[in-house]
Amino acid sequence: MVKSNRTNQTHLKGRLQEYDVVGRHLPTEANPTPDMYRMTIFAPNETVAKSRFWYFLRGLRKVKKATGEIVSVKTIHEKHPQKVKNFGIWLRYDSRSGTHNMYKEYREMSRTDAVEALYSDMAARHRARFRSIHILRVVEIEKTEDVKRPYIRQLLTKDLSFPLPHRISKASSKKLFSAKRPSTFA
Repeated sequence: MVKSNRTNQTHLKGRLQEYDVVGRHLPTEANPTPDMYRMTIFAPNETVAKSRFWYFLRGLRKVKKATGEIVSVKTIHEKHPQKVKNFGIWLRYDSRSGTHNMYKEYREMSRTDAVEALYSDMAARHRARFRSIHILRVVEIEKTEDVKRPYIRQLLTKDLSFPLPHRISKASSKKLFSAKRPSTFA
């Protein structure tokens, strides 16, 4: 069975994108100018972003898809995609035993990469699915003293180096066979 090219483009192999979704309650005679609600949502495509918007808005306010409308959906792009940054993420997730609040830190290139790392980390450590994780806030940590977690703090030390002890030398001019075993430790 061959998949269409359109499905491959929309999902991007499951990679997430950041969407800015704005919606409101439909205008009525009692309320001709209803309040607008804006949410930043991480989703694989625009359809899932709209669905998650209605899911959260239904829980926060008395607005559902049948009585509301989406005003705009915009894709948010990273300002500096080539710079490594530290991110703090506040989340709430439902486990088998209850609902838990959590704060996690990640070192990634973009907000979406940090959220993808969060989803895979939560699936591995806590068996939490995409549908049970609610991301409350994603913040870029600019000051190194604001980093709380030691596994991120250890990467911020000055002149950090990763030694490569098992180096294999490239011998282009050497013989194909040798009488003694080469030493690969420098």
